Amino acid sequence: MNPVIETTNLTRRFGEVTAVDRLSLTVQAGEIFGFLGHNGAGKTTTVRLLNGVLTPGGGTTRVLGMTPAVEGARLRRRTGVLTETPSLDERLTGTENLTIFAELYDVPAAKVSARVAHLLDLFGLRDRAGEKVSGYSKGMKQRLALARALLHEPEILFLDEPTGGLDPVATRQVHELITRLSRDEGRTVFLCTHNLNEAQALCDRVGVMENGRLLALGTPHELARQLQKAGRLEIEVDADRVEVAQDVIAQLNGLQSDTGPNGLLGVTGAQRELVPDLLADLISAGVRVYRATPQEPSLSDVYFALHKEKSS
Repeated sequence: MNPVIETTNLTRRFGEVTAVDRLSLTVQAGEIFGFLGHNGAGKTTTVRLLNGVLTPGGGTTRVLGMTPAVEGARLRRRTGVLTETPSLDERLTGTENLTIFAELYDVPAAKVSARVAHLLDLFGLRDRAGEKVSGYSKGMKQRLALARALLHEPEILFLDEPTGGLDPVATRQVHELITRLSRDEGRTVFLCTHNLNEAQALCDRVGVMENGRLLALGTPHELARQLQKAGRLEIEVDADRVEVAQDVIAQLNGLQSDTGPNGLLGVTGAQRELVPDLLADLISAGVRVYRATPQEPSLSDVYFALHKEKSS
């Protein structure tokens, strides 16, 4: 285990509002960590605290072995940040934007030209590199901003909605890049996103935030197991025995069923420990069961269930 981000009771207030409330988490090197939450949940404030842009009101933080509030300038040379609204100089060309930021990040002069050219090519901007950014589409600007965040080859990459405004092809390219940065290059990615499908596909672990507090932390599978008591089971039986199967299901407390095509039954409320008994009862009633597939709750199901639980 090699943690690159560690916080304990990290807190930040703005007047009477607690934007980050006693946040404790650990992120490992090379991990893709998803940070989920609605607008105002505290995600952006957390990223600013982790990069030393804001000073905490309480708690402790270590990022790459440094204290961000004290060593922020040195830390930011080893991290890359893509904000939800990328700030680019639209009076300059794509090449000029990247070149200036490469110099600001102290990329060795001998490597700047090749590094800029590589990133422009990687993000499909080579043909427009000599044009002013004011003429770029929103998706092109987003890709250029992501390229800028990678200029100095950061050890931790903080991404805030990195695929916002991108078409499906560009989105897939960004997903592949994020995966490659983590799996092949060992970089850590801290991904703030509203896109739950994106988080489920990419992230090793996720944290769910609401009103500055961490509601849940774990792998998507671990969080889904928390909802397994209300899980759904898909069963395929002989089409002419569906009614018999429904009668059997109705005799078990807490189970409900609905029918689909060709002998498919959906069973809700099927706790894991009840599945063997349910299948045994169906077979005893003369129902031939061809398959029984648990439908694990998605990260979307977990996310909305957590927020519903918090608000009830």
